[in-house]
Order: sequence, then C-alpha cells, then structure tokens
Amino acid sequence: MQKDFRKISEYWQETYSRQVKEYRPFKVSEDFKKFASVFAPGNSYFYIVNLHNFKLEYVSDSVKNFINKEVEELELKDLLETVIPEELEILSLKSKVISDFYTSYLDKEQVLAYKNLFSYKMKDAGGQIRSMLYQAFPLNVVEDGTPEHVMCIQTDVSHLQVNSTSTVSFIHMNGGKCYFNIDISKGMFDPHNKDENDFSELLTERERQIVIQLSRGCNAEEIAERLNVSPHTIKTHRRNVLRKSGCTNTTELVAKCLTNGIISPGLN
Repeated sequence: MQKDFRKISEYWQETYSRQVKEYRPFKVSEDFKKFASVFAPGNSYFYIVNLHNFKLEYVSDSVKNFINKEVEELELKDLLETVIPEELEILSLKSKVISDFYTSYLDKEQVLAYKNLFSYKMKDAGGQIRSMLYQAFPLNVVEDGTPEHVMCIQTDVSHLQVNSTSTVSFIHMNGGKCYFNIDISKGMFDPHNKDENDFSELLTERERQIVIQLSRGCNAEEIAERLNVSPHTIKTHRRNVLRKSGCTNTTELVAKCLTNGIISPGLN
C-alpha cells in the first residue's frame, strides 16, 4: 500500500514539481477563506496545495470531521492515505489523465478556466467508508501554463449513494466546452475516449436546469414557478431524464449527475 502511495507521489513530482521550480507561498486572506467556503457546502473540507513541493498551504478546519489529526500537522500524504486500497490504482490513472489535460491538452491561457471532478471512497478516522466527490481547480500557473497552486474540495456525498467512478470530468467554469466522463483506462486525456454509459450529452438545456433544481431539493411546483412553466411540464421532463439516465428515483438521478459533472456542490 505504501508503494502505491509512493508511486502516485513520484508521478506528481515528476509532472509538476520539475516545472514549478520555485517555491512561492499562496497568500490566503480571510476574504479568500470566505469565498472558498461557498464552494464547499455541507459535510466537506478544502485545501490548497503548492505543486512545487506538494505542501499544504491551507486546510479548512472541517477536515477534522474526516481525519483525526491536528490541521497544522497535516500533510498531503495523510489525505491520500484515507483512500481505500482498492481505489489506489484507479486514483493513479485519474491523476495521469488530469495532469495530461492541464499540461498537454489545454492551451496555457485556458488552464485557469477548468475544474476537474470525480468520485471515490475513503475511510475516515472512525473507520467509516464514505463516498466522496473530489473537485479541484488551479488558482494560478507558472509561465508555461503548469498549475502552481491548486484548490481541492472534498465533499461527503454518501447520503446520495454515489458510487466510485472510473472516469474524470472537466468542467469549464465560465460556460465553455466541458468534457464529461473521460475514460481513464489509457492514463491519458482523449476527448473522444468517453465512458460508454455517459448520458450528459443526451440532456437538453431545460433538463439540465431541472436537474439542478432537483438537486437543491425543489419539488415540481417550486421548479415550475421558477421556470415559468406548468408542474405537469416539469414532471414530464423529470420522467424523461430518469429514462435517459436509467435511474429509478430523484436521489439516484442527482447522484449520477454529480459524478457525471452535470451538477456539483457549490458551483450551480
């Protein structure tokens, strides 16, 4: 298991540290902390990692709900070690696809526009297995476009019965082109190498709007009022989305949309 952790760590260092040659701390202001907390609602925590040496520049106090260790003592390896052993090889492949996307596929001017997300399972300090949604996005880059500081958000979505995925989604945060459910089996980013069960492109814009409202706990009447349509229309859209997704209820639908990147906590 330690060998698997070291393998992932060495890959990160080879990919990022050799490009981020100078250590520059990230200045975390109180305003930034307030801003960041908006992106990490519910049972979650967030941190900022410096890709020069993978030092944690900041970790939110809410990490104590997951790890039995003082915040000041935490290192990135402590967070990595919460991943259940069965998922370490998958995590390694996800890391390779993500780094390939940011350092090889994207133009450097586009790096700061994208976040990446996937789901995985971890074991907390009490031995409980939790389903987690991981989201991360670069805060700044070095001259060649390699990310320098990255903000990572971990959200417990166990209540939605979310399963781990063998895909990664890349979401443009300003409405640009998104890449949903990219298959990780080859360890490299290919926009055409998508999971065969991906249904993100099957949803209309109206259906996406309705799914987002459903994820916020709104019922058909409330959504109808907000979108200025009839409750019957909303129920018809919901029924169509359930059919397209292969889900049997709204909870399952929201969970699938989270792992597909169609919706995400704090960013819709």
